[in-house]
Amino acid sequence: MKRFEEQLEQYVGAPFCRCVSSCTAGLILSMQALGIGPGDEVLVPAMTFVASANAVEHAGATPVLVDSEPGTGLIDLDAAEAVITPSTRAIMPVHLAGRPVDMDRLAVLSERHDLVVIEDAAHAIGAHWRGRMVGSFGNVTALSFYVTKNITTIEGGAVLAADPAVAAEVERLALHGLSLGAWERYSDEGFRHYEVVRPGFKFNMTDVQAAVGIHQLGRLEGWIAIRAELWARYDELLAGLPVRTPPVAEHGTRHARHLYQILLEPWAPVTRDQLLEGLAERHIGAGVHYRGVHLQPFYRDKYGLTPAQFPVASDISERTVSLPLGPGMTESDQDYVVDALCELLRG
Repeated sequence: MKRFEEQLEQYVGAPFCRCVSSCTAGLILSMQALGIGPGDEVLVPAMTFVASANAVEHAGATPVLVDSEPGTGLIDLDAAEAVITPSTRAIMPVHLAGRPVDMDRLAVLSERHDLVVIEDAAHAIGAHWRGRMVGSFGNVTALSFYVTKNITTIEGGAVLAADPAVAAEVERLALHGLSLGAWERYSDEGFRHYEVVRPGFKFNMTDVQAAVGIHQLGRLEGWIAIRAELWARYDELLAGLPVRTPPVAEHGTRHARHLYQILLEPWAPVTRDQLLEGLAERHIGAGVHYRGVHLQPFYRDKYGLTPAQFPVASDISERTVSLPLGPGMTESDQDYVVDALCELLRG
């Protein structure tokens, strides 16, 4: 696993990497290592997978949901600043679909209000902001290697950090809080006792998973290039249909092209869910990324949230569809998806 961690450090340009069992585990461990807990608020985008907010709940802190930017679906940093209180300790930007958040504006915001930044980069390994890789900005950043991601260890994740103390605490907490792992306890130098100074978790990555990751990482750049080609072809083929294709990547950035999300126009002849049903009938695996966190019963009821509080995220929640995209996809596969969309959306 150490070899995979070192390769990730080199690829991203982050001083320290510690592999864990999932991105969610990485987010939880990051907050634990940073001392974020009861009484603290963490700003989280409403438009994200629920794991982002769940991690805050598991840390004992309070997630404060923030609406999205129109078009990109990324966290609205102006809206985030408007809800900061004396209890706000951290902000958790999500690089949704692989599109990087404005890291310059984020840095200004975090410095102005003395906020810890914990980046949810589950979609964004390989994304660049103005010549720098996501995960290299000195913030604590969590990556995902789940089976659907741009590279996979089947299950798995990693935490990137600039502070060696944070990295060490993440590593310790990921394995029950033990001061020594098995390799240190059972070495040629003889048996050594471990000590536990705080309760940890079972969130470690296995060496077998890391071995898979080593071979995946070497292919990532080529896979991102293939995704970009398919992405541009979708843009061309979907012209004229009642859908909005993703906004172009901001100048000087690289989108990781994890999810190709369209927004169904209100005047389309079918609803979003009818479109999903039609695609499923044709054996096309489209998805919804996402229905906003504020619409999920636990968060809606616990915090008294309504769709009107998050108008952009609520609108995206009702209209978004993610089309199949991956480096193994052929142009013939893509043509089949587009032909089905034409059939369903042209009435």
